[in-house]
Formats: sequence, structure tokens, C-alpha cells
Amino acid sequence: MTQGKSTSASDKTSQGFTAEERAAMQERAKELKAEARAAKNRAAGESDLLAKIAEMPESERAMALRLHEVITESAPDLWPKTWYGMPAYARDGKVICFFQAASKFDVRYATLGFQHDANLDDGAMWPTSFALKELTAAAEARIAELVKKAVS
Repeated sequence: MTQGKSTSASDKTSQGFTAEERAAMQERAKELKAEARAAKNRAAGESDLLAKIAEMPESERAMALRLHEVITESAPDLWPKTWYGMPAYARDGKVICFFQAASKFDVRYATLGFQHDANLDDGAMWPTSFALKELTAAAEARIAELVKKAVS
């Protein structure tokens, strides 16, 4: 070892998690405590989801509320809940899809995402998330198709 140079782990610096990522993990910890209650009571899960939507900036709140309507109309068997502080929809306790507001991580567009339990398989490759700038009638129709396919 060269004199004056140290290779100890304590000398290495790590970026770690961002403040937004830490906040999301803290949200998830709270959600895990509430999941037992919400798993037995759909209304409790929906209440938590609507409370999270109410905290969003107006433009995202309107989008999230409309998305909530489209998803619940398209797949009424999905249970609303929160997941890492985001509105999400689950079946048998497994998240199928979720909405991530742009403000959540200070990015330029919101995201509609699908988890691995969503039945969207299409050959060797298929999209699992979609950028949302606004909800048009065409976008709502496409989302309804995707959600129906995801739960098929």
C-alpha cells in the first residue's frame, strides 16, 4: 500500500438517496401499516388514495382524479390504494398500475405505470410506463384499453 493513500470504506463517499426518494420510502413505510386495514376495506384504500390526490397541485390533481375514474370504470375489481405515496390500483394485494405525478420527483411529465403483474405482454418487448402531459379523449380511451388488458 502506498503511504498516504487510504482505501478504507469510510473514505469513500456515496450519493445515497435523494430527499424525494427518502420521502417516498417513508410514505411506503406508513402505507405498509395502513395496508392491513385497507386490504379488508376497499373504502379505506380509496380514501387514502383520494387524500394523496388532494395534496397534488391543481393540474395534476385534475389529471389524477380523471385517471381514477377511467381506471375504476375500466377495471372495477382493482382496489384503489397508495403505493410509495402515489395513487395505485391492486388486485389480490399486488399493484397492477399506478399514477406518478410529475411534481413527485420534479420531472416534466406525469407517468402511468404498470407493474409486472399487469397482463400487458406482447411478444418479446412491451411498454410498462407512459408519459402523460394531459388527458385527452384519445388518451383516456387508450388508458381504458391498457387497464382492461392488464387485468385480463
